[in-house]
Amino acid sequence: MRDLYTQVPNENTQLRRFGSDVFVNRSVSAAVNTPLDVPLGPDYIVGAGDALIINLWGGVTQSITRTVDRDGSIFLLDAGSIQIAGLSLGKAQDLIGSKLKQQFRNAQVSVTISRLRSVRVYVVGDVQQPGGYDISALATPLSALYAAGGPTSVGSLRTLLHYRAKQLVEKIDLYDFLLHGIRNGSAPFESGDTLLVPPAGKQVAIFGAIKRPAIYELKAEETTLASVVEDAGGFTAAASLNHIRIERIDAHSQRVTVTLSDHDTQSLESAGGVIDNFKVEDGDRIRIEPILPYSQQAIYLAGHVVRPGRLPYSDGMRLSDVLRSYQDMLPEPAAHGELVRLVPPDLHAETIDFNVPDVMIGNANIDLRPFDTIRIFGRYEIDAPKVTIRGEVLRPGTYPMSKGMTAAGLVRMAGGFKRDALLENADLTSYKVSNGNHLVEDLSTVKIGAAVAGADTQADVPLKPGDILAIHQITSWNDMGESISISGQVRFPGSYGFTDGEHLSSVLRRAGGLLSTAYPIGAVFTRVQVRELEQKSREELIRQIETNSAAARLSPSLAGSNAGGELQLIKAQQEQVLSDLKNHAPTGRMVIHINADIDSWANTPADIELRRGDKLMIPKRPGFVLVTGQVYNVTALTYAPDKTAGWYLSRAGGTNATANRKEIFIIRANGSVVGRHSGGWFDTDVLSTKLNPGDVVVVPQKILGGSLFWKTLLSSGQLAASVAVTAAVAAAAL
Repeated sequence: MRDLYTQVPNENTQLRRFGSDVFVNRSVSAAVNTPLDVPLGPDYIVGAGDALIINLWGGVTQSITRTVDRDGSIFLLDAGSIQIAGLSLGKAQDLIGSKLKQQFRNAQVSVTISRLRSVRVYVVGDVQQPGGYDISALATPLSALYAAGGPTSVGSLRTLLHYRAKQLVEKIDLYDFLLHGIRNGSAPFESGDTLLVPPAGKQVAIFGAIKRPAIYELKAEETTLASVVEDAGGFTAAASLNHIRIERIDAHSQRVTVTLSDHDTQSLESAGGVIDNFKVEDGDRIRIEPILPYSQQAIYLAGHVVRPGRLPYSDGMRLSDVLRSYQDMLPEPAAHGELVRLVPPDLHAETIDFNVPDVMIGNANIDLRPFDTIRIFGRYEIDAPKVTIRGEVLRPGTYPMSKGMTAAGLVRMAGGFKRDALLENADLTSYKVSNGNHLVEDLSTVKIGAAVAGADTQADVPLKPGDILAIHQITSWNDMGESISISGQVRFPGSYGFTDGEHLSSVLRRAGGLLSTAYPIGAVFTRVQVRELEQKSREELIRQIETNSAAARLSPSLAGSNAGGELQLIKAQQEQVLSDLKNHAPTGRMVIHINADIDSWANTPADIELRRGDKLMIPKRPGFVLVTGQVYNVTALTYAPDKTAGWYLSRAGGTNATANRKEIFIIRANGSVVGRHSGGWFDTDVLSTKLNPGDVVVVPQKILGGSLFWKTLLSSGQLAASVAVTAAVAAAAL
């Protein structure tokens, strides 16, 4: 069917005028300056500007160079002035020889041209760049036209007119040169000559099964289709001479389609006679139809075969003539095959099933017809039986099930076990259909290690289509290589491995304990899982702040004439909080309570169990307290014993006008937070809290807007962004 449908023609044929490519990428200097690379014959007409070489030998040997002057003469010392312009080169040589022989006894003379003169020729009419051009005296009309850029889209290539004054010297047809290599235009140019390019005459387009599809210009005597075909190089081997169609313009009013011949029984000789006698007209578009792109006597072989493609058909051909043996097929063909037949008269497709093994033994043979397609399938193309292996093998996945496949064979097909595979047993899940309407699952255990090793012949089990084999992992394999990074004020900082269930105190002892300069209260302990939870919580907080509308945040008491300005302030505050949240990544810090005496807190709730990726940083005693937020001077103040947060705040200049004094909070060096209600419902004086080195006093910004939900959102954002500051303070104390 693919071959049948390829006969649809492509009507988007882009035709160009024949000969137009000659003038593309032209070089004016090459067209104007014709090199003197061939000897000039005796018929060359000498003119003013030609340079002559006069060779004299006999009584005297001499070589003389002379240039013909404007008067058409040359001057020789012993012979005087000799008029030679307008003479042929042969006659000029005879004249010069006769003059010199009077002066020299037995003198022999030869005259050659060493440099050609230039002539000015005017190229006018329908050309790209009309004007005057200085060209060589030997230049042809094609050279002059080439220098002028060639004809325009309406300029003629068949009738070029060479004028000398008012006299027509010659008509030139460039098709003689372009098609046959014949250079007509024998009349040489003289200065002042004109080359006129008139508008093109009749033009026809020919395309299809033709050697040179293009638009051709016709002369008056070339009016038959045969002459157009000859100009286009003739028909291709695939041309159908009985199917030639012409689109013609009828009396400047409409287009009509003329069929040259549409009789399939017509002989080629008769078709040729019609072509010779058929008259073409200006504007005709001639399409030479190709023969049918498919063979009427062919069948097709496709699918799981060694040599797919088109095969010749002969009368009485049968299916066994194409499928002679299994050597004609690829390995593991399916038993099912199809014969797709195009049934006349409309050639609709019908499928005939056949059994491949029956055809091989001759029990099922089918008579073939033209256009039959024989399709052979692979075994795994038709509802192929498959099994699946999962877990700890090199290439887990679904595999085609071969005959007699076992669990051990499936493991080998999957590349074998990984190093972490549990070889003791594996789970095998099988499925079967019960009563034809529901699926029943059966789970069994396979001693897979023994089966693959071959140590127990009873351990291996055969597989059924759809089985799933799961290879488990050795217990705690993923915990192998767990470590914690310890840095800062310990005796032996570095990365330490730990066993499953080991606690922080044990690793700190192996690290040599804390140094005397250590500040365990400010220890920063981070965990990957905590950081991931913080990140999710922060992303949700950012989403809520971004999606909450500004209008909903505006307090009803502020919704007056200054509502627009108030909304701008709320928007600016929102962007500031969002910026702080996005610029301070979550640390994953956990609050721990340890001191230099490891024995005092070992094996207590403070002695946390370690996890992969944990990090512990023990800083030095910072010696300062940081005051940040809405204060007049954000600064770090030297630590003073037994001083309260209010004392430090006053040393930082106190709060500014935008501060929310009711929500001042303290972030301890260990990461815990002391807020307005931290000491109890009635204990609201945070500023009376005594501070330790490394603590941070945070004065948040007053939240604009009247919505309680909005204030809670921004307060949470301010707190989340400020917690990251304590980790930076501890890092600065290393």
